Amino acid sequence: MPHSTPQTSSRRHDVVVIGGGAAGIAVTASLLKRCDDLDIAIVEPAEMHNYQPGWTLVGGGVFSAAITRRPMADVIPEKATWYAVHAQRVDPAAKEVVLGDGRRLGYTRLVVAPGLVIDWGAIEGLEATLGQHGVTSNYRFDLAPYTWSLVQSLGQGRALFTQPSMPIKCAGAPQKAMYLSCDHWRRQGRLGEIEVSFCNAGGVLFGVPDYVPALERYIDRYGIETAFGHRLVAVEGPSRTARFAVNDAEGEREVERGFDMLHVVPPQKAPAFIAESGLANAGGWLDLDPETLQHVRHPTVFGLGDASGTANAKTTAAVRKQAPVVAENLLASLDDNPLPAGYLGYGSCPLTVERGRIVLAEFGYGGQLQPTFPRWVNDGTQATRRAWWLKAKQLPWLYWNGMLKGHEWLARPARRHAERDDTQTARG
Repeated sequence: MPHSTPQTSSRRHDVVVIGGGAAGIAVTASLLKRCDDLDIAIVEPAEMHNYQPGWTLVGGGVFSAAITRRPMADVIPEKATWYAVHAQRVDPAAKEVVLGDGRRLGYTRLVVAPGLVIDWGAIEGLEATLGQHGVTSNYRFDLAPYTWSLVQSLGQGRALFTQPSMPIKCAGAPQKAMYLSCDHWRRQGRLGEIEVSFCNAGGVLFGVPDYVPALERYIDRYGIETAFGHRLVAVEGPSRTARFAVNDAEGEREVERGFDMLHVVPPQKAPAFIAESGLANAGGWLDLDPETLQHVRHPTVFGLGDASGTANAKTTAAVRKQAPVVAENLLASLDDNPLPAGYLGYGSCPLTVERGRIVLAEFGYGGQLQPTFPRWVNDGTQATRRAWWLKAKQLPWLYWNGMLKGHEWLARPARRHAERDDTQTARG
């Protein structure tokens, strides 16, 4: 068990980590693998830790919701001190984190990894109707089972799947919900009775062109209408009506669409304390050097995960590559050494286009493809059964037993300097 939360006045730690999600736990474990006598504190109010990539499969009837979460106390590394309270703000000049209960934690180095905020309230009427009237979202643990219930019960009518403006957590998740739903209706012989629309605030199906042809084949296969430039602004649950702000060749206007099932992905933003603490870029996200993941103005601050303002996809797979980069660079900074590790923007989005097949999109900064496996093992630009096996069978185990334990399989950081130390390999 982790150390109990101190009940007295302020304390100081070598490292304070804000966030007990995938990023916070993984980077803490990676640091302790390298230096097990570090005094590390984790600031996280949640009592449960969620494996969020599993929620798409819950909504598709593949996983049960229960297997996607565990008590936070079970995943926090034993040598870390857990403060079960939220971070109110950061004072980078004083090198302190102010907690929600008023205590102040001093630090030598800070890691900011709080995740992002899903802004349910940004869509008028949404919060009042979630979980009823056919309105659901796989972005919430308690709603993903409702998605599957709706998919099973819908025999005919209209199904809308929405996607907001970027950036969002796992940009492919809105489509994953849609494809798995369509595949179930196809297998049940009901797809021809259901009108399916993908209402996307953006203008493209997927941001990396190499993966678009495979996705378009499934759009055609399922007969899905793609409504680009459609941003969801309001939901009226009892009347089953969704209102969209539309920006297309005809100009700007609002349109209403009826639905029998509505899968919503709301806008997303960084936690407010990042901007309030002077740590944000112009968009409100954590202002990091994209290669070193060190803050651009405060060298004692590092960051990773969904709150980061770097241009990578916001996925758990990105965190898997970011954690060792932050660990190596933070420890180097403590010794006043040059930062050795580089993050190349890796992110992965396993696009579940049908039950049993996945388009395994893996890419870095600028949309550069960064496949883990050679094409003869798995062609990521095509829908394959091997990628499904990886997503559904292997990745959950690797998450709980590898990544959160500081094992960095296939996650060795790039080297930033000519003086490469080939003996410095990924731990685990």
